[in-house]
Amino acid sequence: MAGNTQLSQAAMLSGPAKLSAVTSLVEKLTKDLVSNNLSTHQRDSALEELKIYARDPRNADPVFTKEGIEMLTKHAFNSSSSTTSRNALRCLCNALLLKKECRQMFVDLGFEAKVCETLKNDNRDDEFLASRIVFLTTYDTDVKLERLIDQYQLADSIVKNLERHARHHSGASPTGGPMQDMALAETLKLLFNITHHCKQKITSFTQAIPHILTLLYKGHFQTDKPLDPPIGPLVNALLNLDIGTREIQSSLYPEANPSILPNRLVDLLEQSSTRYNDEELESAVTALVGAIRVVHEHSPQDVRVSMREKLLPTEADRQEILGRSGSLPSWLLKNSTNPLAPKLRDMISDLLFDLSDKDASTFINNVGYGFASGYLYNRSIPLPHDISEALNSDASGSGRPINPITGQFLDSERDPGLPELTEDERLREAERLFVLFERLRANGVISAENPIRTVVEEGRFAELPDDYEEDVD
Repeated sequence: MAGNTQLSQAAMLSGPAKLSAVTSLVEKLTKDLVSNNLSTHQRDSALEELKIYARDPRNADPVFTKEGIEMLTKHAFNSSSSTTSRNALRCLCNALLLKKECRQMFVDLGFEAKVCETLKNDNRDDEFLASRIVFLTTYDTDVKLERLIDQYQLADSIVKNLERHARHHSGASPTGGPMQDMALAETLKLLFNITHHCKQKITSFTQAIPHILTLLYKGHFQTDKPLDPPIGPLVNALLNLDIGTREIQSSLYPEANPSILPNRLVDLLEQSSTRYNDEELESAVTALVGAIRVVHEHSPQDVRVSMREKLLPTEADRQEILGRSGSLPSWLLKNSTNPLAPKLRDMISDLLFDLSDKDASTFINNVGYGFASGYLYNRSIPLPHDISEALNSDASGSGRPINPITGQFLDSERDPGLPELTEDERLREAERLFVLFERLRANGVISAENPIRTVVEEGRFAELPDDYEEDVD
């Protein structure tokens, strides 16, 4: 292996000196493929040094050429030494990550069978490296994923690796170092991409679902935030898989605890609601809300009821205007209008609509007209004919009247104690109310006659002179 001093010196090189060193290493390793004149130690040292140089593609051009990729690929998959193979795989992973054109170069070499064979090894380094290579080739290449599944057992290898991880984390005191969880996260990322890009083969991965669930329930992962890898990738993997298939329903909703999966996902959502800021929500939490939505869709009725109790506004939430308390349902409502997270916003609204049986009246009843109206309009969902009934119904079942717009109990509304309006302010408010009333009538929300129009038509409205002064007793 290359010494620490040598590697430190390599990390410091730049410009023409770095280019010269990279060129020399690539030439030496390329010649070795034919002459086999390097010892295993010399070969591994050269690959380690090359890996340091190639972390920054500047002045490392020979690595990112067709010849450089071919040299790394042959050392990775044709070497009899596992250390040489892994050192070359690390260099290859970096090259494919840093330069997207290298991915097609690799695919053109036709090493799909060998990379899939490497994925079968019961070794976490091999799992990590081979998974990452296949993962990277799902971007910007013409790789034939269906052939990898049908001819080279890619799906079987992924399922087997997930089974190994599930068995590992089901032990009394699982250990394995950081590579254990890094390999798991890489396998899950690969699973997600393949099931996204090769939907016709999703059923090949159905047997992965029980292992994913075991890892979600029993895995003890040291993460800084709730959805850091591998937890986030475990959740993401559920999005593309067919969790509605009959053969895995007992794993999803076990008889002893049918709500274990939705409870775990809702718990992750509750944790996430306080750990991510607005800028992070879009990328971190959207998939989790989507997974909860998918699970709700396929859940038995009693599990659906349990999920709705956790995610829809409760009586406690209706003590205030909906969306203002510190509960999880309020967090969902607030973020259903979050302008900084448009994908999350839409996913939350879709979830709340699903939780309302995809019925506009029930939706309005559950979240209030204020939150429901924009979603229904944007989805071109017509307002229900019995809109007045929906607005006046009691979503809480308590018998207490509710403000149909804000969703708050009427008897909990507080007088804001605002100062008395001036005459001009009263006139402007009257004009606004008149316009709002007319719009509601035009949209069929209400059918009553506009009271201001009635006053005018009955002659009970008069323009006051400019010098009018109200009598004060």
